[in-house]
Amino acid sequence: MSEFPLDQVRTLLAVVDEGTFEAAAAALHVTPSAISQRVKALEQRVGRVLLIRSKPAQPTESGQVLVRLARQIAALDEQTQAELGIAPGPGGVRLSIAVNADSLATWFLPALMRLPREEQVCFELHREDEGHTAALLREGRVMAAVTSSPEPVAGCTVRPLGHARYVPAASPAFVERHLSAGPLKRCLAEAPVVAFDHRDQLQDRFVRAVTGGTAGASGIRHLVPTSEGFRDAVAAGFGWGMVPESQAAPLLSSGALTKLAAARHVDVPLYWQQWKLDVPALARVAAAVAAEAADSLHRGKGEPSLRGRPFVQDHAQGESD
Repeated sequence: MSEFPLDQVRTLLAVVDEGTFEAAAAALHVTPSAISQRVKALEQRVGRVLLIRSKPAQPTESGQVLVRLARQIAALDEQTQAELGIAPGPGGVRLSIAVNADSLATWFLPALMRLPREEQVCFELHREDEGHTAALLREGRVMAAVTSSPEPVAGCTVRPLGHARYVPAASPAFVERHLSAGPLKRCLAEAPVVAFDHRDQLQDRFVRAVTGGTAGASGIRHLVPTSEGFRDAVAAGFGWGMVPESQAAPLLSSGALTKLAAARHVDVPLYWQQWKLDVPALARVAAAVAAEAADSLHRGKGEPSLRGRPFVQDHAQGESD
């Protein structure tokens, strides 16, 4: 098979990024009919359906492969223009990165600040749970990701960053109201809890580790889908929750939060995955991320055996309820 026509591949990427044929047409300054014809021609060329015609349009598994190719071509094109001194557009080279909310709220932006101010990079950050950021890499939506998965996505490299530490915490008033009537193991499983979203199971895993049972945290839960909002909801007494250590530290010191099961915490291993692509700007970002992670994250024990799953550490022997 001869090379893929670049206009067709780029058109497929535009439809995925913009969500509809009409929006892609506006972005590329052509008619919706031209967009449709290009996508159909590309599908006929590869003999497979590449797009699910939904709103927004979604790439099929085969479409994801070509979307990834299109984004890699775009990245190399921008990098080449930058090296030739031709401005590729406002902000220079555009790098799309998937990162979880807690990292974004704590250590990730300082990592990007390590880059020289003259670095011509425009960042497009996608916020996603660390257990799902690798999917954005697989779909070709981003060039790199902070993820909890140590298994490299096809065409990507992976390197360990360290462990994000979470501590179980609640406001003193909440502890008095909900966690003082009996053993912590029982009270914790019944007390209202704060979760990030429906996919957040960190609190459930902590309860199972503490109680040794199969049941998770209480069904009475508040969903607060921002890192800062989550912390503030716990401090306000809506429920208990697993708060990033760096965010919890000042509130624990001030007495606004109380740490539960004092000797316990949960460490979540984080990894950096990126395309195997010679884009110097991406390599410099990777180095900055690794350097900041070394300063900000924990180096937990047993990293090779974690397989991307959180684990509970208990440094106390014979901890009481």
